[in-house]
Amino acid sequence: MKTCTGHFTLPGESGCEQLTLDLARRWDADVIRDSDGTRLSPEIVSSGYRIYSTLCPIREHNPFLREHPECRQQSFLSTPPVTASSDRTEISLMDGFFAEQFQVNESPEALKYLEVWDRTENVRVDRDKVSYADGKVAFPSAPYREYTVSFLAWRIWEEISMYNHVTNHWDKEHLMVLDPYLPEAREYLTEWMKKWLDAHPDTNVVRFTSLFYNFAWIWGSSELNRNLFTDWASYDFTVSPAALKDFEKEYGYALTAEDFVRKGKYNATHVPPTAHKKDWMDFVGRFVRKLGRSLTDMTHAYGKEAYVFYDDSWVGLEPWNGHFEEMGFDGIIKCVFSGFEVRLCAGVPARTHEIRFHPYLFPVGLGGAPTFSPGGRPGRDALEYWVRVRRAMLRQKIDRTGLGGYLHLVPDYPDFTEAMDRILREFRRISALHDTGKPVGSGVGIGVLTSWGSLRSWTLSGHFHETYMHPLIHVIESLSGLPHDVRFLSFEDIRDGVPEGIDVLINCGWEGTAWSGGDAWRDGKILESVSAFALRGGTVIGIAEPSCAPDGFRSFRLANVLGVDRDDAAYSCHGSFAVPSDEMPGVCPDKHGLGKTVPVRIIDPKVRVLWQEEGMPVITSHPFGRGRGIYLAGYSYSPANTALLDRLITNGMELSLPHTDDPLAECAYYPGENILAVVNSSPDPLAVHISFKGKSYAVELEGSGMKTLDLSSETAL
Repeated sequence: MKTCTGHFTLPGESGCEQLTLDLARRWDADVIRDSDGTRLSPEIVSSGYRIYSTLCPIREHNPFLREHPECRQQSFLSTPPVTASSDRTEISLMDGFFAEQFQVNESPEALKYLEVWDRTENVRVDRDKVSYADGKVAFPSAPYREYTVSFLAWRIWEEISMYNHVTNHWDKEHLMVLDPYLPEAREYLTEWMKKWLDAHPDTNVVRFTSLFYNFAWIWGSSELNRNLFTDWASYDFTVSPAALKDFEKEYGYALTAEDFVRKGKYNATHVPPTAHKKDWMDFVGRFVRKLGRSLTDMTHAYGKEAYVFYDDSWVGLEPWNGHFEEMGFDGIIKCVFSGFEVRLCAGVPARTHEIRFHPYLFPVGLGGAPTFSPGGRPGRDALEYWVRVRRAMLRQKIDRTGLGGYLHLVPDYPDFTEAMDRILREFRRISALHDTGKPVGSGVGIGVLTSWGSLRSWTLSGHFHETYMHPLIHVIESLSGLPHDVRFLSFEDIRDGVPEGIDVLINCGWEGTAWSGGDAWRDGKILESVSAFALRGGTVIGIAEPSCAPDGFRSFRLANVLGVDRDDAAYSCHGSFAVPSDEMPGVCPDKHGLGKTVPVRIIDPKVRVLWQEEGMPVITSHPFGRGRGIYLAGYSYSPANTALLDRLITNGMELSLPHTDDPLAECAYYPGENILAVVNSSPDPLAVHISFKGKSYAVELEGSGMKTLDLSSETAL
């Protein structure tokens, strides 16, 4: 079978020239890049490889920001609640916050936004009765009530720089962060960009480390809770008095601190967005795209390509927002831990899609565990991450791969070098398969219904390790490697009817989240639309607390379709239908079950209980008109649970797809060359049988291995 070469980006490092060039040859790299904290020497730059140069537009501007401190970035903060003990209370604004990250903005225009809230009754204290001095706020209070203060703070240490100081022991000046919203900051940034481009004549690709606004990451002063709030999809770090003033002019109403801090919970992406939040996101997004386009235009004028790294300061350039192409990027780069992140990258409208493998070439990983340091096993980690992402790469093509970090760490870990040999060999085999044409899909259209719709396609608000407690991310991870056509729909998308091409509608999440939908289910038109979809033959799959918006009648507003409702106190005096189990072949959770589950009550005797645990229905099926409602009390990603979900999706459908007899093995068929690719998600060897087009193929796979079968000769390549 044909294979490909190159398509790999290697991080280089001054002082490690021979190592850089040796590994570039060993791994058949065609690009060498720098990383945060490293530089490329002339020997590396002139070695004949294409060069990526990392550029973060909002860092490395400390001299300018010391002269123009008003051009630093800001955010709203909310103090921890304080219980008043007298009729007057004083709160120190920085108590609980990391003093090296934040500083109170004491300018008159910022103090106008300061708010004191009585959180016991959730009313705002009269601003005329509030005084501020020396970082403290004093106000009249009612004893025994809780109060918080919301205020604007300067961000005086850029968060990625802050993280690298902690994890990689950087010993350099703390970097502040530039807010390009102010005209003088934009003028400076434009001139700075021109100087940077002039100083990098050998750069082929400018690798923008995102653009202007970082995801929200609020650190605390206590080591017991250093991470007060993190949201990779939040817009909390985008505010300034100037932007708020312009927003009011354009939209006709003013935003307040409460629009951002939301009772101290901030604007977590897991909560259904308010109308104000969506307006602010639209406002910021248009600014980011316009300024971003000016930078890519400058890059192209110098004869260079412009790629953007999706993580870090990506806010405002969501790649699935329908406007990504407006910014003129030639490629997108995404670091990947899991399959859904591969799909997020692969579907973006860009010429080049590149993923960055894990682990980073850092001493410790993002979770704080040793990686390239004593006790670390980076080779094992690399293979585990590869197995997670490989199944998704079988479904949609990724053009390039790469690594990031410090190359000098690699020689002490030969297991990592050997793992990368194998990973790159398999990646190139998969890439060559995609060059023959798309793999065969099922033709089954799946709509994942959330408050965000397509804007949050193939993601929630970060990596798996930050969102694992939300069952929808587990569902998305399973879907990322399945052969179905997946679309992400908002409630507006279905209000007048579920779109054509959708066979299965999935709603999954906990009550009140953006993923379940919250108050969107109080709209009768939405309920009518989904009911009509099922009555006419569609399948509705509800997981955990789907359509949950209790109204005194039902908790699950789609209980009529699902045949079950949440079993809570409202039912405590009511009898329940006793329905015997009617297990379906192939519907069996793995030994760990489905994770956190919800107790439900059967409300229709036509419900079939496909799986139960300790007498509680866990998986049910309910005929509804010509369609059906499927309910799962929870969901946790695993190969066995993925096979279970696939069985529920395709039950009764006649599909001409290859099928393995073990959920630990997955396969994809590429008709262009009549090739069947089979992968093993287990670290142990596996012997499987694959059924396809009336034939059976026996395949033996090494641990975490991959094989390709030429079905023309029925022999393994």
